[in-house]
Amino acid sequence: MFTLAEVASLNDIQPTYRILKPWWDVFMDYLAVVMLMVAIFAGTMQLTKDQVVCLPVLPSPVNSKAHTPPGNADVTTNIPKTDAATNQDHDGRATNDISFGTSAVTPDIPLRATYPRTDFTVQNQEAKKEKKDPTGRKTNLDFQQYVFINQMCYHLALPWYSKYFPYLALIHTIILMVSSNFWFKYPKTCSKVEHFVSILGKCFESPWTTKALSETACEDSEENKQRITGAQTLPKHVSTSSDEGSPSASTPMINKTGFKFSAEKPVIEVPSMTILDKKDGEQAKALFEKVRKFRAHVEDSDLIYKLYVVQTVIKTAKFIFILCYTANFVNAISFEHVCKPKVEHLTGYEVFECTHNMAYMLKKLLISYISIICVYGFICLYTLFWLFRIPLKEYSFEKVREESSFSDIPDVKNDFAFLLHMVDQYDQLYSKRFGVFLSEVSENKLREISLNHEWTFEKLRQHISRNAQDKQELHLFMLSGVPDAVFDLTDLDVLKLELIPEAKIPAKISQMTNLQELHLCHCPAKVEQTAFSFLRDHLRCLHVKFTDVAEIPAWVYLLKNLRELYLIGNLNSENNKMIGLESLRELRHLKILHVKSNLTKVPSNITDVAPHLTKLVIHNDGTKLLVLNSLKKMMNVAELELQNCELERIPHAIFSLSNLQELDLKSNNIRTIEEIISFQHLKRLTCLKLWHNKIVTIPPSITHVKNLESLYFSNNKLESLPVAVFSLQKLRCLDVSYNNISMIPIEIGLLQNLQHLHITGNKVDILPKQLFKCIKLRTLNLGQNCITSLPDKVGQLSQLTQLELKGNCLDRLPAQLGQCRMLKKSGLVVEDHLFDTLPLEVKEALNQDINIPFANGI
Repeated sequence: MFTLAEVASLNDIQPTYRILKPWWDVFMDYLAVVMLMVAIFAGTMQLTKDQVVCLPVLPSPVNSKAHTPPGNADVTTNIPKTDAATNQDHDGRATNDISFGTSAVTPDIPLRATYPRTDFTVQNQEAKKEKKDPTGRKTNLDFQQYVFINQMCYHLALPWYSKYFPYLALIHTIILMVSSNFWFKYPKTCSKVEHFVSILGKCFESPWTTKALSETACEDSEENKQRITGAQTLPKHVSTSSDEGSPSASTPMINKTGFKFSAEKPVIEVPSMTILDKKDGEQAKALFEKVRKFRAHVEDSDLIYKLYVVQTVIKTAKFIFILCYTANFVNAISFEHVCKPKVEHLTGYEVFECTHNMAYMLKKLLISYISIICVYGFICLYTLFWLFRIPLKEYSFEKVREESSFSDIPDVKNDFAFLLHMVDQYDQLYSKRFGVFLSEVSENKLREISLNHEWTFEKLRQHISRNAQDKQELHLFMLSGVPDAVFDLTDLDVLKLELIPEAKIPAKISQMTNLQELHLCHCPAKVEQTAFSFLRDHLRCLHVKFTDVAEIPAWVYLLKNLRELYLIGNLNSENNKMIGLESLRELRHLKILHVKSNLTKVPSNITDVAPHLTKLVIHNDGTKLLVLNSLKKMMNVAELELQNCELERIPHAIFSLSNLQELDLKSNNIRTIEEIISFQHLKRLTCLKLWHNKIVTIPPSITHVKNLESLYFSNNKLESLPVAVFSLQKLRCLDVSYNNISMIPIEIGLLQNLQHLHITGNKVDILPKQLFKCIKLRTLNLGQNCITSLPDKVGQLSQLTQLELKGNCLDRLPAQLGQCRMLKKSGLVVEDHLFDTLPLEVKEALNQDINIPFANGI
């Protein structure tokens, strides 16, 4: 046997799931418990007390006078008449053929005779003398035969519904219970429901929810006060002037007019504004991430909704089925039954009259069960009406948006929407508090509070460093926003913001009077109007690193006092059509433009800044730069770098740049430079960098570029240096490192102004003595060659500060190195064993005053 509690457990769910149980589900659960109690009570009564009591139907004698005592003609018996004939066997037992229409009799009760009162005793004595048998109808059945007949007639005479009603009711009730809670048990929906309930509970109890709603109440109260007093004031940091260069309406500025608040409900008391501790802040941020992932997972399907509809339809169909067949069997339950078991050969009787002692009880229980199932069915019909009356696969937070400051709470759909509809039937406050974690505005506020709580002024001060230009620099990396305390660092020179997608620059930046350089690395920052005005007037250098051109803030192109602009990212004209560079014409004071991208042509709109641009740098990622005609218009460019552009020859457009002073064509595929003769028209050209190419020879025409002071041919395929190079009397720096040069011409002594010579990584084995006539040499790099000896005349290089000899075949160093007064050990790059070959006094001279230049600098 099982207890009621064991069966009722089928209807149990986790307590936390009750928020997903609307009133009709709760009511049906209680009805199911009542039906379960009815079924178990009926079953218990049937198992313990249900029985059938049967007696055989006896016939009346054919000739009653034959048995009447003499002198008693007035005796009557209470034996009912039957239509069947009565036959008496030799034992005196009567057998009857009784039809099912006979009236009920009780044969085993002795029949009483009525005699006249006079002479009663005499007559009785005479009757006893004539007949010794007792009065009444004798059946001659023993106890075992009665038990046998009762059991036979229980199965034959009773209708099946009278015997199995409790079990059917129990089975139906269990099916209804399982159907009601199946969506909580089905694996594919149970996990989603469990996750939803868990997140919903945490969102409801989160301190951030209380704080966010408190802020809303506070803001509503302030707005109500403003409405009552009629005060209309603008925020102080919003500029209402229409200065030249102000961003247009499409510019991504922060509109500080505030969010829309509802003023319908007056707020009497403003809740206190608490500050979240670090633990609560981290938990709230984790909840935002969980809600975001859960929404993306649940909104993809509507399985929960469909399963709930299906189980409701099943319960409705079950109700109709139970009602249809049960109503027909109410009248079949009866107290009296006629039984004809066909066991005459065992008992001597053919028909028995039986009574069912549980008939009245079962009938009352059945009527009660039908009443309960009717109520249950009507609730199922109402549930179906609710399911199809409104679109439950869509949920709108319109009311929440109106009552709170979070106007960006999105509407949801599918299973997510259905779960929220179910929660609303329990308590609408749950969905209101849950909506806080769907709002990006709410999430940004949380991030701002947590960020300011973590990044205090003292902590930011500790992260300030000095860069190569000896400027104070602060680098913020992968934060949720820009801490407010940053704008209190008034002495900061350089601010770097990297991977901060929600960066906002408020009006407080106007306090940073020393700020002149700003870096935005994958950081599409938004600025307030006052902040933009400050940046427009004070910012001098801006670095923007992006993946897509849309990440470049529009206000960048309106900084009229900007001097340097560095753009690093994808600007391919085929994909983006140079959308981001169309507004460069507003940068009226731009001097340096650095573009590191994948251009196939020099954008024509770069010429918008041509009149004042002095330096243009294009670093391609290996994409071939095909069209360079736009360069001809940049007449004032003094420095031009075209690196990694897959150029095969020197572009002709360069020869038109009459003010060009420095040309850098690093990392291209240039093989020949016969066009170098055209450089003679560039009278101001002083530096030519053709390093990291595939140049084999330097043409003699290079002698016509007489104003060259620096010449870089490192990392090429040169095998010799032409004499024409040494006719460049103004040459101060010559770099031919990492080539295949095997000999240094003696004409090198003609370069009397040469200060830096780099021949590292070649095949030079002998150093000509004329080399040491270049007495102005300060840097002499001869490493990784095949030099076997260093001439003693090296001592003539009195201004030498750096000498590299490492990687050669030297066996000693000349003592004349001691005559190089400017050379110290830190500038002598040589193996340790060669340094030890120097005389002691030379080594002491090289080691002397190593730190003096640094000390003097201090």
